[in-house]
Amino acid sequence: MKRIHLIALICLVVITFAAIQALACTTMIITPGASKDGSMMVTHSDDDELGDQRLIYVPSKLQEGERKIFGSAYLYPRFVTDDRGPAYNTEGYPQTSPVATLSYKEIWKVLGHEQLNSYAYFDGNYGIMNEKNLMMGECTNGANFEPEANARKSSGKPQRIFYSSELSRIALENCATARDAIKLMGGLIDKYGYYSTGETLLVADEKEAWVFEMCALPDSTYHSAWVAKRVPNGEYFVAANTFRIRDIIKNDPENFQYSKLLIPGLKKLKWWNEKKQGTVDWLRAVSPGEYNHPYYSLRRIWRNMDRVNPDLGLSPWVKDTYTRDYPFSIKPRTKLTPPDVFALYRDHYEGTEFDLTKGVAAGPYGDPHRFVGPYDGNQNNVDTDKKFYGAWERAISVFYQGYTFVCQTRPDAPEFTKGVLWYGPDVSATTCFTPFFSKMAQLPKPYQTGNPQKFDPTSAWWHFDLLANWSRLNFQRMTKVDIEPVQRELEHKALSGILAMDMIVANRSPEEARTLITEFSYKTAGNTLDRWRTLTFELFAKYSDGYINTGGPALAIGYPATWLNETEYHNGPTTYDMK
Repeated sequence: MKRIHLIALICLVVITFAAIQALACTTMIITPGASKDGSMMVTHSDDDELGDQRLIYVPSKLQEGERKIFGSAYLYPRFVTDDRGPAYNTEGYPQTSPVATLSYKEIWKVLGHEQLNSYAYFDGNYGIMNEKNLMMGECTNGANFEPEANARKSSGKPQRIFYSSELSRIALENCATARDAIKLMGGLIDKYGYYSTGETLLVADEKEAWVFEMCALPDSTYHSAWVAKRVPNGEYFVAANTFRIRDIIKNDPENFQYSKLLIPGLKKLKWWNEKKQGTVDWLRAVSPGEYNHPYYSLRRIWRNMDRVNPDLGLSPWVKDTYTRDYPFSIKPRTKLTPPDVFALYRDHYEGTEFDLTKGVAAGPYGDPHRFVGPYDGNQNNVDTDKKFYGAWERAISVFYQGYTFVCQTRPDAPEFTKGVLWYGPDVSATTCFTPFFSKMAQLPKPYQTGNPQKFDPTSAWWHFDLLANWSRLNFQRMTKVDIEPVQRELEHKALSGILAMDMIVANRSPEEARTLITEFSYKTAGNTLDRWRTLTFELFAKYSDGYINTGGPALAIGYPATWLNETEYHNGPTTYDMK
């Protein structure tokens, strides 16, 4: 009986562990002066642990009456509704009950003007990019206070109806510029309250980019707080599950904005004393810092900055979670292109002392993936009394990625090909990025479908996930020899296709241009998915049963000598003598 109870307890721990994960992501900004062609880029890897992997097209609509405000959710389906296009009206599931509803007039009051027709946009677990080329990225952070949603003010508790996901969507529906988005999201937080984890949203338009960070405060009056800092043109920014804004800068709205509730809230809570401690340090005041274990976030920040500009000589070792050793943003040594950014997301610390393709844990074939178990505890733990029993380095490309994207706005392109979403389902290292123009009329169905709990051969995500898992049979050989050449081929072809589309849509009517860019995106995505299916089936045969099968006799490749020497192979039965 005791054994049954113990098994049940272990199962409960594992289930609870899986259910309470927030999204542990890496997100970046590449400003126009930091990119080779003057593009603004905003990126995000949604590391969602088998959450809802769908990329959804939300069409423009007449905004009248009330808007549903849905809660924080990323499990499939993230929500079901009949008012955000057909892809969100998921068949076989009941309509999702909203946390609250808010009239569009109230939203516009905060925005400062009416937006009768919403902008169409691409949506994931957070809003991504709209037809006006407003772009978003995201990462979850630890905060001192992480309350649940509360739709009504009662019993002295403040109303809290907004999480970052719905804030990003409302901004994409109503805003064409980053400044308007900050004004709207900040105003909604101040008025209607924020709940759950700390969050970073990256917000950019064609010309300027901002880092917008938010959290809840445990006070009925000063219930929430947010700050926003502009990324200087010519610089690169990265965030990875810890707040990146530090000192609160007053009286500089061109470069820094913050909630009216922040300073009085911190004073009342005694979380910061400006007279004794000086300028308010946002990170130190509202957050315990890194999640889970030391360097869970900071190692990724170091790695990206070091790759973007190794001349800075940044150290991977710091004093503590509140280090100031890593700048807010940096100038890259060489200006970046989309393929450069793709490469940043495919990293496992190769060539460094933290290289996850090396060592006994990588197995015989250099597999960089390190699966999470209940011994790791909650990855989003904000308790101060955490106990560490060990830890793996947290790579940028990680096995539980749901998708990765790079939003790009190209200043010299025609209006209809200016905005591009480069989208890669599943794990960054083994995905293939395909382009979708921000002004296209719809998205291909395979990218808008797929339940990660049930294999679906019509879903794009499932085919990328299938190959990602198969690649772990012989990771280094399969990725270097088979997968990476196809990635380069398809992504290079897509880049060339976009430049060709610039000329094709020039001087076309809006109707013609929209049709052409939609057809191009559908065809490119379809070709990519077809090639990936074929590649998967080819590699099923090629690497079957531990051999290399290329048409002749199966080649037995065995194991590398360095790994073989670490095993019991040499102690195996080589004689009939008793040992």
